[in-house]
Amino acid sequence: MTKKTALYEVHIQLGAKMMPFAGYEMPIRYTGDKDEHFLVRNKVGLFDVSHMGEFIFRGNDALPFLQSITSNDVSKLFVGKAQYSCLPNLSGGIVDDIILYRLDNAYMMVVNAANIDKDWNWIQERKQSTNFSDLDIVNISEQTSLIAVSGPKSTELVSQLTQSKIQDLKYYEVVRCKLLNFDNILVATTGYTGEWTYEIFCSNEQVVTIWDALMEKGKDFGVKPAGLGARDTLRLEMGYMLYGNDINDETSPIEAGLSWITKLQKGKFCSSEIFQNQKDNGVSKKLVAFEMLEKAIPRHDYLIVDAFGNEIGKVTSGTMSPCLEKGIGMGYVKPEFSNIGSEIFISIRNKPAKAFITTTPFVKNTSVQQKNKK
Repeated sequence: MTKKTALYEVHIQLGAKMMPFAGYEMPIRYTGDKDEHFLVRNKVGLFDVSHMGEFIFRGNDALPFLQSITSNDVSKLFVGKAQYSCLPNLSGGIVDDIILYRLDNAYMMVVNAANIDKDWNWIQERKQSTNFSDLDIVNISEQTSLIAVSGPKSTELVSQLTQSKIQDLKYYEVVRCKLLNFDNILVATTGYTGEWTYEIFCSNEQVVTIWDALMEKGKDFGVKPAGLGARDTLRLEMGYMLYGNDINDETSPIEAGLSWITKLQKGKFCSSEIFQNQKDNGVSKKLVAFEMLEKAIPRHDYLIVDAFGNEIGKVTSGTMSPCLEKGIGMGYVKPEFSNIGSEIFISIRNKPAKAFITTTPFVKNTSVQQKNKK
């Protein structure tokens, strides 16, 4: 049975097109993907991302346990900081990519909606196979709602709802504050669009009131709701990965260009020996970003070929970039074709369309990039 977020009726009233996604009825679009895309790039949009999962880790063994199951170095996290990481499996693949938050008395892990049960079961298996006894793990996904307020005007908008100096937060930080009349609301500066974002974690009972207040206070800033369609084009313009497309149980973080979150020096963790071997001896495929040189839109699972038509890889994500007005995408190719500037071809209806390997983000000078320069 498809689940509904606590904002479901709000989306219906706002005229959203609802579709099943990751086990939930979610708003795919309201007015249109392109309109909502530029809304977030230029002003501020509201996303309901309450389908995401949240796990809480407490106890003296929380840190060593998390060190053993995640790829990044959790010891570097201090209270108020967030960290991008992944859960490796035992065969060199990725169970999920996650964000880990260090709270005042716990760690909170946010996982992808489609992977909540899978991740929970994996974590429980790892707990049972270790000797960590002072460890309490709670799945709070069902009672937790999440709104992402994203865009250059997001700080001005969220500031209307709280006395806390959320404008002082840096990228990938989290604070517990009073929002409206609600105490202990978590507000994090993490996001999936490339624009400055405040992710507001609250209870299902609080979320409609907070959403309505954001919509009302945001009228002066041009706020509107945005759907998952725009969220996908926004994330792809930044080169952000989507689990199930760009990474999965069969891809390693080394192959996916995630060596920067794979801290082998921290000690042993799931598949760390496999990743060390890949770093030392190379991999058989690499995730690359590419731009089309012809008027064509790359799509998931399209073949990538060389100049002679030989298959060299496969597209994992692709779209027409609203900002660049050209086709962009990501995909795995053989390492010898992964150099920046290399020419490749995307096989579209059995016809090769020329493209070239480039760097991410595809779109420059977003509000996140501007803030990070300060």
